[in-house]
Amino acid sequence: MAVAVVTAVVTVVTAVTALVPPDITAAPGPRSGAGGTAGTEIAGAEVAGAETAAVRSLRATGEPHAEVTFTWPLTPQPEVVRPFDPPDSEYGPGHRGVDLAAEPGKPVSAAAAGRIVHAGDLAGRGVVSIEHPGGLRTTYEPLSVQVAEGERVEAGRRIGTVTRGHDGCDRAACLHWGLRRGERYLDPLTVVPAAGPLRLKPWPG
Repeated sequence: MAVAVVTAVVTVVTAVTALVPPDITAAPGPRSGAGGTAGTEIAGAEVAGAETAAVRSLRATGEPHAEVTFTWPLTPQPEVVRPFDPPDSEYGPGHRGVDLAAEPGKPVSAAAAGRIVHAGDLAGRGVVSIEHPGGLRTTYEPLSVQVAEGERVEAGRRIGTVTRGHDGCDRAACLHWGLRRGERYLDPLTVVPAAGPLRLKPWPG
């Protein structure tokens, strides 16, 4: 039986004068079945969305900020098959984003409004990067690209479709979704609402 997906939004408060993580104001997720709560599986341990201390501190200062509303780039909300693993250094090992389960040809949408700053091949795969207010940038790959550099897009606008070929993906296809502020990589899962708690599973290695 199909389950209607209620798309929640998260207001991301980004400092103009300070580098802090995005606002993570958790919203209740959609219910699944009688009394159950749907969840998202990623590697690690069980956590629930919560506002960070850094964001609470930022709000208290009253510093200027930009507001960005994020949604999931795939619908319905996908399984997270590989989580964010921040590198220790600029060129160190890690996973600079999350991998979302998909099928080849699955439409991919802009997670937030912004301007396309890259749309095309990069190292043999289709990549789209979108610049958002507050110095944030999201990246999506591998794609069959359907937008052009310089275009402005709204959240939910189709930017391409998923293609095969993402390294380490054990599904039919995966979308790699990344988030940065400046040169600092951030976890994209902190800017979208989870459908209930994040139910995390062990990740090899």
